[in-house]
Amino acid sequence: MSKGLGRVTYEPVGPGYFAARGLRRHAGVLALWALGVGAVISGHFSGWNLGLATGGWGGLFVATLAITVMYLGLAFSIAEMSAALPHTGAAYSFARSAMGPWGGFLTGLCENVEYVLAPAVIVSFIGAYVGTIVGLPAAWQPAIWVVGYLLFVWLNVHGVAMTFRVTVVVTLAALACLVVFWASAWPVSDFGRWALDIAAGPDGKPVHLPEGQGPFLPFGAMGVLASLPYAVWLFLAIEELPLAAEESLDPRRDLPRGLVLGIATLIVSAFLTLWLNSAIAGGAFRLSTSAEPLLDGFRAIYGDGIGRLLAVVAALGLIASFHTIIFAQGRQIYSLSRAGYFPRALSRTHGERKTPHLAMIAGGAVGLGIMAVVWVLLGPERGTVVISGMLLNMVVFGAMLSYVLQCLAFIVLRRRMGHIERPYRSPFGIPGAVVTILIALVTLGFQLADPVYRAGVIGVAVWFAIGIAYFALIGRHRLVLSPEEQFATTGGREPYNSPPE
Repeated sequence: MSKGLGRVTYEPVGPGYFAARGLRRHAGVLALWALGVGAVISGHFSGWNLGLATGGWGGLFVATLAITVMYLGLAFSIAEMSAALPHTGAAYSFARSAMGPWGGFLTGLCENVEYVLAPAVIVSFIGAYVGTIVGLPAAWQPAIWVVGYLLFVWLNVHGVAMTFRVTVVVTLAALACLVVFWASAWPVSDFGRWALDIAAGPDGKPVHLPEGQGPFLPFGAMGVLASLPYAVWLFLAIEELPLAAEESLDPRRDLPRGLVLGIATLIVSAFLTLWLNSAIAGGAFRLSTSAEPLLDGFRAIYGDGIGRLLAVVAALGLIASFHTIIFAQGRQIYSLSRAGYFPRALSRTHGERKTPHLAMIAGGAVGLGIMAVVWVLLGPERGTVVISGMLLNMVVFGAMLSYVLQCLAFIVLRRRMGHIERPYRSPFGIPGAVVTILIALVTLGFQLADPVYRAGVIGVAVWFAIGIAYFALIGRHRLVLSPEEQFATTGGREPYNSPPE
C-alpha cells in the first residue's frame, strides 16, 4: 500500500529497485578537483570577455571580485552540506531536507535547466572550432554536434574509472594551455596601453582609445553591475562537484577538499586570464566582441600562421567542460528519477558499468533535440545565434536561481538540523550564504534588464511549466524513499549511506 506523507506519496519498492540503480565508488580528491575545475574551465576560454563591453576592464574586474565573493560563499556552503548529506542528488538533496519535496524538486529543476542545456551550448562552440580547423561549411555543424554527443556520452557510459581518467587528463591539458598563454603573454603585456583602451562614448556605448590609458571605470558603478552576468562565466558549474558523492571513495572528507581546491584554482586562473588576455596587442576593446578571446590572444602573440593549431589548443577548455557537464547531467537526472520526481526508468544503471546510461542518453537527446529544432526552424545563421545566446542565458538564469535556493537550504539546515553530523563547516557560516544570495539576486536583476537575457527567462519559464505540471500530476504521487528522501523524512537521523528498506 502506498504511504502518504504531506502532499506527496511514497510507493514501496522491492530490493531489486536499488540493485538496478547502483553506482560504483572510484573518485579521490584529484578526480573531484578535476571534475569541478573541468566543468568551469571553458568559461576562461570564452564568454567572460563580453563584460568588457559593459564595464570596461575595471568594471569587469570589480564585477569579478564580487562574483568571486559570491562563489566563495556558495562553494563553502555546498562543501558543508555535501559532507553532511553526501548523496548524488546534491542541490536537490540539500533543498529537499531543508524545504520539503516541492523545494527539493524546484531546486533540482533549476539545475536540470543548467545541466541539460549547458552541453548543448558548449558543443555548438566546439562545432565552430572544428569547422575552423578543418574548413567545414556551416551546414555540417549538426553532424559535429551529434558526433560530439555520441563520443562523450559513450565515454561517460563506459565506466566511472574511464570518466574520471578522461576528466583529469582534459582538465590538466586545458589548464596547461592557459599556463602557456600566461607565460607567453606576460613579457609582451602592456596593461595601460591595451587593457585600458575603452571609454564611454556620448551615447554611453564603448569607444576605442587607440593609445589606451583610458579610465579604470569608463561606465562607472552601473558598468560594474552590468558586467556581473559575464563574470559568472569564470566560475559557473563548480557547484556540480557534489553530484559525484556516491561515486567518491570518501565523500565526507574528499568533497569539501575537492571544492576548496577547485575554487582556489579557478580564482587564480580567472584573474590571470582577465589581466593578461586583455593586456596584450589587440586590447580590451577588440576582445569585448570576440567569440574566441584566448585564440585571439595566441594569435596576437604568435601571429596567424599557426591559427589552426592554436584553434585545436583553444578547444581543450570546451572539451573539458563538455565532458564533465555530461557527467553532471547524468547524475542530476538519475537522482531525481531514482526518487520518483522524474520517470523512474531513467535511473536504471548499466548492468556491468554501473553508470546512469539512460539518464545521460535522455539528457543528451533533449539537448540535441532542442538544438535541432532551433536549427531547422531558424536556419543555420539565426539558429547558431539563438543556441549560443538564448540557451546560454537560460543556463545562467537557472544556475542563479539554484544558488539562491541552495544557500537558503544551507541557512535552514543550520537552524533546523543542527543535530546532524557536519564533518566540514563553512568558515563563512550563515553570513556567507546571505551574501551569496544577495549577489545572486543582483546578478539576476541585471540579467532581466537585458532584452537578450529576458528571452532566455521565457525559455526557463516554459521548462518550469512542463516540469511542475509533470510533478504535480504524476511525480509527487510516485515518490520512492531513495537515500536523499530517507535522510529528509527521518530528519537526518538515518545514516547517510543507508539504503532505504
